[in-house]
Amino acid sequence: MQATFSPARLEAFSDGVIAVIITIMVLDLKVPAHSGLASFRPVISTLLVYALSFAYIGVYWVNHHTLIGRLNRSNNRILWTNLFWLFALSLIPFFTDYINVHFDSFSVTIYCICMLAAGITFLLLRYTVDCQLEREGRRTKLDIATQVKHWGSLTIYAGCVPIAHYAPHVALYVSAIVTLIWVVPTIGIFGGSYGGEDAHHELAPPAHDIQSH
Repeated sequence: MQATFSPARLEAFSDGVIAVIITIMVLDLKVPAHSGLASFRPVISTLLVYALSFAYIGVYWVNHHTLIGRLNRSNNRILWTNLFWLFALSLIPFFTDYINVHFDSFSVTIYCICMLAAGITFLLLRYTVDCQLEREGRRTKLDIATQVKHWGSLTIYAGCVPIAHYAPHVALYVSAIVTLIWVVPTIGIFGGSYGGEDAHHELAPPAHDIQSH
């Protein structure tokens, strides 16, 4: 049997790495040499790609916080799969900058491949966490539904790869759908709150706080 330990350090380390990733992307933003709308207009596309990458990372951070927050104990498998995911995530600033420097079908294709790699490694992390929850008898039907949702996201990313070869802009728009799939249900825009009554989401207040109101 594997040795288990508190997941607190894993979560703290991951938060630190994600903070560095976002910082690197911000530092890659360059101020135009001249002031005025004419000089600023070319920067808009750069800001949009940055915003898209930031949204991807933000979604992963929220999902990671929720996923690891469910653990009472961690193990070596979870540590290694978490590192694999962080490696894939750490490549996002590079490919974001690559798009901004060389926006073409090739740059967008490898950007989408990077997103697919991040999604696959996070799904692997999700499976290892679910195995631990299964051993503790705390896995729920919602965990299975989330896995199905994750597979749907991977399908979209995979579909964006061939699309990018012919229509780079369209591939980026389609990949942005993944962000909406994960964000909209958790903030209760279309009915419900906190993603549903049974959702174990970190944005939801504790049950005792709800009852006290």
